[in-house]
Amino acid sequence: MIVTEKKTLRLAVVVPTFNEVDNVDELVHRLLAIEQVDEIVFVDDNSFDGTAAKIIEQSRLNSQIRLISRPRKLGLGSAYAAGMKWALAHGAGAVITMDADLSHDPEVIPQMIQAMDDHDLVIGSRYVESGRIENWGLGRRALSATANFLTRVILSIPAKDCTAGFRLYRREVLLRIKPETVLSHGYSYLEEMIFRVTRAGFSIGEVPIVFHDRRAGQSKISRAEIARGLWTLVRLRIVPPRA
Repeated sequence: MIVTEKKTLRLAVVVPTFNEVDNVDELVHRLLAIEQVDEIVFVDDNSFDGTAAKIIEQSRLNSQIRLISRPRKLGLGSAYAAGMKWALAHGAGAVITMDADLSHDPEVIPQMIQAMDDHDLVIGSRYVESGRIENWGLGRRALSATANFLTRVILSIPAKDCTAGFRLYRREVLLRIKPETVLSHGYSYLEEMIFRVTRAGFSIGEVPIVFHDRRAGQSKISRAEIARGLWTLVRLRIVPPRA
């Protein structure tokens, strides 16, 4: 639970998965060590490495774990939306999204919760003071920096890490934005979500994180995803969604 001056909020963590069997046990252990976490909602896109079975195994050990199992790979963005929809329907007052590959450290969650006292969306940020990336080559660093620069400039986003997936949303933000209506389905979903949050007038805060490159499994970012990200920026600039 998140205890604020006004009320207690139920916190759900939404984690999309696709072939992340080697990371599930440790991620669950680290998340359940955070006392504010009430539920972990995994959204699995028909992984063929046993990820769903591993999550079910963990759910039998702990009632805080939920699994949304989808019939095929439907994309990161729609996985976020499915998890958020479930969390809101089951009373979540705040929702965290994060990667399953252990690149996001759950120990930062209490700092993000504290920052929510003054902000509606809190980002676990690689690009604010004290934030950094570990074990990335120059190519990936340049790609990430360029994507963030273009997003900030083209869409006028008042945040330094616009493409981060480690985010904490207030319930009111998600009810207003309606995540299931976002047109992007891949990683560009993150760009469109933060754009909609900004246009709706919600405040954005950032907490520094150390982003660790995955230790197990493979990255899901492809050239096609990069192209879709660029197209999303153009589309949102030319035909912005209603606030």
